[in-house]
Amino acid sequence: MINALWCTIFFVFVTFQVAAQDIPKYDYLEVIIIQKANNSGKVKRIKVEEQRSLEGKQITIKQLEKLENTSDLLNFMNAANWEFVDRQSVVSEENDPVWMSYIFRKKK
Repeated sequence: MINALWCTIFFVFVTFQVAAQDIPKYDYLEVIIIQKANNSGKVKRIKVEEQRSLEGKQITIKQLEKLENTSDLLNFMNAANWEFVDRQSVVSEENDPVWMSYIFRKKK
């Protein structure tokens, strides 16, 4: 009886260990969008720096930087199975460009 109890406890413990280690891992990618100030959000430039998360992926920096607006970027990333996570913006002065950071993630 005690052996059966220990076996059950061991089995439950091993099951929880295996389930706890199955945490999905993601690659994160930051895309910077520079928009003109006071021009209803017209994109001036899309900038992507070299990032480890792009290694071995089918998308390239050149492809991303050729896009002309944020909706194209979101559609492109969605088609490549990158999930939009967050957006942050920085505005320094009233007539300065708006810098926006878009964060995407993709399951490894």
